[in-house]
Amino acid sequence: MTITKFFSFVIFYAAILSIFSGCLAWKNQNVTSSKSSRFEKPKVLGNIIDPNITESSGLAASKCQPGVFWTHNDSGDDAFVYGITKTGASIGTWRVPGAQNIDWEDIAEYKDDAGKCFIYIGEIGDNRSRMKEHVIYRVPEPAISPKDPPSNKKNAIVTEAPELLRFSYPDGAHNAETLMVNPNNGDIYIVTKRQSGPAGVYRLRPEFSRDRTSQAAKIADISIPSIPNGLVTGGDISPDGQRMILSDYVSGYEYKLPTESAQFDEIWKQQPEIVDLGNRSVGEAVCYSADGNSIYATSEGRSAPMFEIDVKP
Repeated sequence: MTITKFFSFVIFYAAILSIFSGCLAWKNQNVTSSKSSRFEKPKVLGNIIDPNITESSGLAASKCQPGVFWTHNDSGDDAFVYGITKTGASIGTWRVPGAQNIDWEDIAEYKDDAGKCFIYIGEIGDNRSRMKEHVIYRVPEPAISPKDPPSNKKNAIVTEAPELLRFSYPDGAHNAETLMVNPNNGDIYIVTKRQSGPAGVYRLRPEFSRDRTSQAAKIADISIPSIPNGLVTGGDISPDGQRMILSDYVSGYEYKLPTESAQFDEIWKQQPEIVDLGNRSVGEAVCYSADGNSIYATSEGRSAPMFEIDVKP
């Protein structure tokens, strides 16, 4: 969602939200959800310094290159992914050949059994819920070398050609801003974004093909403990596949699999704990660190802060 669209949404919902919260903000309302005691308070490590990153809509931590994070802009940019550090320093810019950024909304990282890392990019936004088909791009994670000259949008490095997973929903068009990949089997999850009612959870098998369109399977509805309760703007699955973080514009919501559960999809039945992700103005980008011991979050907007939320020792 662009900042202009965000403020239009805020104005539209001002009266409704003020009834519940007494101010123009989202408020945690579900009394059965408690604030997580697992994490330290969020701290600002720095700001995203690349002037071309104005709407960081997704964030992913590399599982192959320590200290590297990947992000992208929302709609309005070309098909670029940006490498940054946890302090927001710029690493470089890469163009994904043959891809289109109509409404990129999230990014995820997956490491296969052979130890190779891939970036997944979700062309899943649809603010008017009119699109019949969406695309997930998968590219091998670019190897970053200190010998590479600095790159930006004018001299961007080109990634390998992406694989495509075209998909549709079984129950009509949806807007979504959350793309996650299960680290244990590669299953892909899309969580829709709804301004009223719970969000929908859809699963896709990692079957990439340019020649056909897959149909996502709806597996759950999910309500975050907030108003609106389906306004999910980002998410990630922990590296061990035991936890999941979802976010709206204000807070994070961490879910944990029961210890006796062997099926990841049991996580959608659990009650989350509320996680403070920092003072984000338009919070959409969130991810776990490569070791799962921290959560990182940032915001749309120029020079957005990078927040680190560490697990308590």
